[in-house]
Amino acid sequence: MPGLESASIGIWVSAGGRHERAPQNGIAHFLEHMAFKGTQRRTALEIAETIEDVGGYINAYTSREVTAYYARVLKNDVALAMDVVGDIVLNPIFDPNEIEVERGVILQEIGQALDTPDDVVFDWLQERAYPDQPMGRTILGEGDHVRRFGREDLSAFVTEHYRPERMILAAAGAVDHDAIVRMAEEMFGHLERGPSIELVPARFVGGEYRTEKALEQAHFAIGFESPDYCSADIYTAQIYSSALGGGMSSRLFQEVREKRGLCYAIFAQTGAYADTGMTTIYAGTSGEQIAELAEITIDELKRAAEDMNSVEIARARTQMKAGLLMGLESPSSRAERLARMLAIWGQIPTLPETVERIDAVSDADVRRFAEQMASKARSAMALYGPVSAAPALEALEERRAA
Repeated sequence: MPGLESASIGIWVSAGGRHERAPQNGIAHFLEHMAFKGTQRRTALEIAETIEDVGGYINAYTSREVTAYYARVLKNDVALAMDVVGDIVLNPIFDPNEIEVERGVILQEIGQALDTPDDVVFDWLQERAYPDQPMGRTILGEGDHVRRFGREDLSAFVTEHYRPERMILAAAGAVDHDAIVRMAEEMFGHLERGPSIELVPARFVGGEYRTEKALEQAHFAIGFESPDYCSADIYTAQIYSSALGGGMSSRLFQEVREKRGLCYAIFAQTGAYADTGMTTIYAGTSGEQIAELAEITIDELKRAAEDMNSVEIARARTQMKAGLLMGLESPSSRAERLARMLAIWGQIPTLPETVERIDAVSDADVRRFAEQMASKARSAMALYGPVSAAPALEALEERRAA
C-alpha cells in the first residue's frame, strides 16, 4: 500500500469454535490466550515488550471458523513482527502455572459476557439457531470445560489443527512481498501437512430462548438462515440487511426509533460461514414496549418484501461499497481481507471485481430475497431482561405468515 509507514501482518488459522468437539468447547479461545503467555524463546512480558518497544501492538481473536494472531508495526519492524507472531503460533510452551493464571482470566471474561446482555443474547440466539452442534456453541466455552483444560488438551488441539494447509499468512501496508515469502519459508517450511478434517455440517433449526431478569432493558434478537459466503446471494443478503437495518436511514431505524421512539439501538446484519449464514435483527427496549417492538419488527420485515424501493436499495449498495473501500485504507483490514478471501475462494478477487459483484445485485434480486426472508419457515429468537410481555416466537411467526 504505497505511501504508508506501517504494516499489519498476521496468521489466520482455520481452527475456531466450530472445529471443537463437544468436550473441547472453548479450547480454541483458550489456546489463543495461551499464545501470549510464553514461548520457547520469550516470556509473556518479553512478547509484549518486544512489540511495544517499537511502538507497535499485537493481538488475536477467535471466531467460529478462524483464530487469528496479528501485529501492526512501522515498516522497519516488519521482520520483527513476523518473528514474534510466528513464535507465538509455533512455539507456545503452555506453562502449567500460566495455564492456571489464564484460566482465571477466561472465567472472568465469561462472567463479563454473561453480565453484558447485548453480547450474551447473541450467543443464545446462535445456540437456538444451531442447537446441539458445533456451530451453535459459544466461542468462550462453558465454565466447566474451561476449568478442566490442561496442557495435554491444548497441545493435542494444536497438533490436530495448526497445520500448514490450515494456516494463511497475510500482510499489508509497507511490506515487501518477496522478503515476507523468504521469512515464511524459513519459519514455517518445516511444518508437515496433516490429515483432512471434516466439519460437522451446520443445520439451522431455530427456536426460542428466553431469560427473565430484572434489567433496565429488554433485549430482543431474531435470526433467519441466510446464504453462506460462497453463495451467489451473499451480496444480495448483505444489501438487504443494510437497507432493512444497517444505518440511520434504514427502515427499522426510521420506523422503530425515529418515528415511534421505542428503542435507542436497533440494527440488522448478515453474517456468513462456510455452509450457512444468518440475518439477525437486534433491538433493546423497555419491558413495557417489548411486545410492540417485536411486532413492529415483524411488520417491517413483511413490508420490506412488498415495497422495498430502488432508492433505498441503491443507498444500501453504495454504503456497502463505501464501507469496503474505506475499511481497506487500513493495513489491518486489508490483511484480514486477503486472508478471508484466500480461505473462502482460494484466490484474492480484486477490489474492482468485488465492487462489480456488488453492483451486479439488481433491485429484483433484493426484492426476491426480501420475500424469502418474510416467508422463511423457521427462525430463532433470544430474549433477555424484563421480557415476560414479549410474544412467543410461534406468535411472531404466525404474524409473519399472515
